[in-house]
Amino acid sequence: MTRTPAARRRTGLASAAAQSPVAVRDLAKRFGKTVAVDGVSFEVRPGEVLGLLGPNGAGKTTTLHMLLGVVRPTSGSVRLFGLDPHDGTKAALRRVGFASPEALMDWRLSVAQNLRVYAALYDAPTGAIDRAIDLLHLRDLAASRFGDLSLGQQTRAGLARALLHDPDLLVLDEPTSSLDPDIAEKTRRVLDDIRRARGLTILYTSHNMAEVEEMCDRVVFLHRGRVVADGSPLEVSRRILGSATLDEAAMEEVFLKIAREGAA
Repeated sequence: MTRTPAARRRTGLASAAAQSPVAVRDLAKRFGKTVAVDGVSFEVRPGEVLGLLGPNGAGKTTTLHMLLGVVRPTSGSVRLFGLDPHDGTKAALRRVGFASPEALMDWRLSVAQNLRVYAALYDAPTGAIDRAIDLLHLRDLAASRFGDLSLGQQTRAGLARALLHDPDLLVLDEPTSSLDPDIAEKTRRVLDDIRRARGLTILYTSHNMAEVEEMCDRVVFLHRGRVVADGSPLEVSRRILGSATLDEAAMEEVFLKIAREGAA
C-alpha cells in the first residue's frame, strides 16, 4: 500500500508525533508602545479541536500570525510538533494547513489551476486536488476564475487548498463566517469527518458561538492580550458565569461577559 506524505511522516517521526501540535509559552508581542499579546500560554493536544476566542483586539490574529511564522514574537516561544516556526527552515509548517477568508489565491487563475499550483508547492499526494474539490463541493466551480467567485466560494476554495497536503494541524481563521448556513453546516461536517478519520488537530478562531459549542473540545479566551479562560465550553461557562450547576455551555453569554467586563 502506498502511503501519503503525511502518513509517511507520522510513521517515521513517532517521537515527534508525541509532541503537542501547538505549545505556546509566555508569548508576547509589542508593536511600539502597543501590547497586542501579553504572556499567553496554552497547548493544543493531538486530535483536539480548540477555539481561540475573544473580542476584536483581544490578540487572536496576532497569536495566529506568530504560530504561523508570519510575525516574530517579542518574547516567549511557539512550538509546532516540537519545532520552532521562526527558525528559518519552514520545517515546523510542513504538517500545518491554514485557511482564512483573507488568505486569497490568484484571482486570474481558475480554482483548479490555483489548487494545482499549491499541490505542487505542498508536494501533495496523487488525487489530492480531486478529493479536496469534492469534499468542499467545488466541482461546479473548478473551472471558474477565483476572482469571479463570491466571498463564500473563495472561502471554500481556500479551505480546499489548506487540506491538499493532508495536514496534521489545521489552523482556521473564521472558516465559516462568509458561508450560508447550509454550506457552513456541510463544511463543519467535512472537518469533523476528517478529524475522526485521521486524528486531525484543529485550532481556529470564530465569533460564531453556536459553532464553537458544536465543534470545540476546549476553548481559550483572550482579553486584552491575555488568557482569561481555558477549559471545555461547559467548564468555561460555569466559571465565567458563576454557575456551577449549569447543564449546558452558554458561549454567547460568556463571550459577552468577557468582552464587556473581562474576567476575574
